[in-house]
Amino acid sequence: MPEQVRHEQDTILLPQETVDVIDMASESGLRVYRQSLVYLLAWAAFELFPHDRLHIQYSLGHAYYCEFKEGKTLTEVEVKALEAKMRELAAGDFTINAEYFTKEQAIEYLTRYGREDTIELLAYLPWNRVRLYRTDRYADFSSHILVSRTGLLQVFALEKYNGGLLLRFPAADDPATVAPKYRLPKLAQVWQDSEEWADILEVSNLSSLLRMCQTDAKDVNTLIHVGEALQEKKIARIADAIYSQRDKIKLILIAGPSSSGKTTFGERLSIQLRVLGLRPISLSTDDYFVDREHTPKDENGEYDFEALEAVDISLFNQHIQEIIKGETVACPIFNFERGCRDDVVKEVFSEKEHPIIIEGIHALNEKLTASIPRENKYKIYISALAMISIDDHNRIHTTDTRLIRRIVRDSQFRNQKAIHTLKRWPSVRRGEEKNIFPFQEDADIMFNSALIYELSILKKYAYPLLAAISPAESEYADARRLLELLDYVPDFSDQYVPLNSILREFIGGSSIHGK
Repeated sequence: MPEQVRHEQDTILLPQETVDVIDMASESGLRVYRQSLVYLLAWAAFELFPHDRLHIQYSLGHAYYCEFKEGKTLTEVEVKALEAKMRELAAGDFTINAEYFTKEQAIEYLTRYGREDTIELLAYLPWNRVRLYRTDRYADFSSHILVSRTGLLQVFALEKYNGGLLLRFPAADDPATVAPKYRLPKLAQVWQDSEEWADILEVSNLSSLLRMCQTDAKDVNTLIHVGEALQEKKIARIADAIYSQRDKIKLILIAGPSSSGKTTFGERLSIQLRVLGLRPISLSTDDYFVDREHTPKDENGEYDFEALEAVDISLFNQHIQEIIKGETVACPIFNFERGCRDDVVKEVFSEKEHPIIIEGIHALNEKLTASIPRENKYKIYISALAMISIDDHNRIHTTDTRLIRRIVRDSQFRNQKAIHTLKRWPSVRRGEEKNIFPFQEDADIMFNSALIYELSILKKYAYPLLAAISPAESEYADARRLLELLDYVPDFSDQYVPLNSILREFIGGSSIHGK
């Protein structure tokens, strides 16, 4: 293995475990860089505030929101001091060694640096060896690979935010600069609400979940049902909000990234609206695709089915207006095998004063429903925002949770192997960045579809699918990363998962839409 670390403008060489060069413009490269910055921040925090526990809370745009536990509120001066310390450590170009220790040795190191949360996690994991990342002055556990020198970590910024700080990352399209800051108050609020849910469930990290699993199976059953009840209560409140504005709301628009559970959510919301006396109908944008030959193409010359121009917006708006007026409309049915509309149509009718539910990738984009005034729309953004973390410094990424959901769903209902889902995923992510995330803050409400126990259910479905991916495939590294994540979580039986759960959209057995 080479002793010197290759460092070009946008590439980094990982520690001695591998000689792969990671492109900093890739998701894998950015993932390594982001977690390495977390390591640098944790080291700086330990040196400046050795008696306070840093917690990496959640992702907010191209940044992590971090704060200290036990109620410590950071001042502007303290945030500047942390950034200065991080830059000092980066300038020192310290070697970060990935070393394996016995569990007892690892606990000795972790105790020295105040990592009680990780020590508690290790108590429940059947590991003989533990990988720590160590310098001459600091050691920490990381669930991700880190860079091999602190000198590689030059592009970042710290900024005071609420009671903590934002750790800002490089821009994906220009790794030499810090990504722009986005105002995301609604997303921040839904993250905070989700943390309150985790507190109610008494599960904030994997050690508390593992402890519950090993003490009493009844507690697991309770966890499942309380988690589901929290979601149902939120859906009911959204229905109440819509009902209170029933005189003006004509459209209910639902959008979110892939595998957020939009279909099940829409059906459950419809049920709650019916409880209140409303009788909503659903309209699918998929049936309004233009014929294949008129579909726009992307920069690679491939059909871009996720582009707004792939939808016949004019006809879609015409039909919406007619339905709102109480007219019966002959809506098209798109034949995806033929790439055009069928000759057969379906008649759609809605009584006046009853809303139309529209779910789709562009639902929050005003251009999709431009003929309807904004005041007559109720927009809902849904995503699976992971509420649980591995420990204080290692998050479970929302993107990974959604990807595991999609791998299971594609296998269960689309006869697709995990390798095909992984190959398609970068394109899916690009579509989300372009067509969904820019519009999320325009939502009237955000809904978190994540379930705190879901990885323990998905594990038995996803694990063999990921394990089947060959080392010869370029997606092998992603498969291994997801397998390592699943190795942390306990197995739960799916027998207690309610039949109307959003999770049933992925594992099957749904009582709502026949899966």
